[in-house]
Order: sequence, then C-alpha cells, then structure tokens
Amino acid sequence: MQRSKQQALMFLLGAVLVGGALGFSADRYIAHDKFASQFGPRPRFYDAIGLSDQQRNALDSLAFARECEIKSVLAPHDSAVKQIRARFNAQRDSVLTKEQKALLEQRWQEAQKRREAEAAKEPKRVCSPN
Repeated sequence: MQRSKQQALMFLLGAVLVGGALGFSADRYIAHDKFASQFGPRPRFYDAIGLSDQQRNALDSLAFARECEIKSVLAPHDSAVKQIRARFNAQRDSVLTKEQKALLEQRWQEAQKRREAEAAKEPKRVCSPN
C-alpha cells in the first residue's frame, strides 16, 4: 500500500513539474508574440511612445553602443558559440527528412532576405575598436 502511494505521489509531482514547465514556456512564447506584434520594428515602437527625432537619435546611438559592447564581451567566445551552433545544426539535420530540411532552408533564406532588407534601411555603422 505504501509503495502505490509513493508512486502516485511521484506521478503527481512529475505531472505538476511538466505542467509548470509547459505553462511557463507557453507564456513566454505568447508574451513574446504579443510584445512583437504591439511594437514591431524600432521606428514603430518610437512612434507608439511618441519620441522626438532627437530622442530617437539618442536611443539609436545608445542601442548601437550597447550592441558594440556586447559584441566585444562575446568576441573571445565566438569560436565556442560557432561550434555549439554547428553541432546543433548537425543534430537537428539528422532528425529532419530531406523535405523538411529543404523547407527549413527556404524559410531561413526568406528570413535572411528580410533581415538584409531591414538592415539596408538603417545606416551602416561600424563599432570602433577599444
């Protein structure tokens, strides 16, 4: 009798943990979509909160400086990050069928074109060496 109670308790604990993890993941996924759909690209966000041109320029400069700082901090770890990504891509590709790989590649290329189009709208900036 005691063993069956322990098994039932462990099952319920497992169910609660899995449910909590799924709920948290779903919340993050939904919240991100809601945030992205509300604000979208940076200019639309600036319009939504009513920034002046001077404020927009100041925030753009601050955001660019932050990105440069982050890149400089992460630069020593770049090769490790590339290895992790390559390993993940190889593992992912071993799971997918040829058709799925082709669809994934097509979607990746479409997203890359969108990123390039967005980048073309912004002035080209280069981080200064420290």
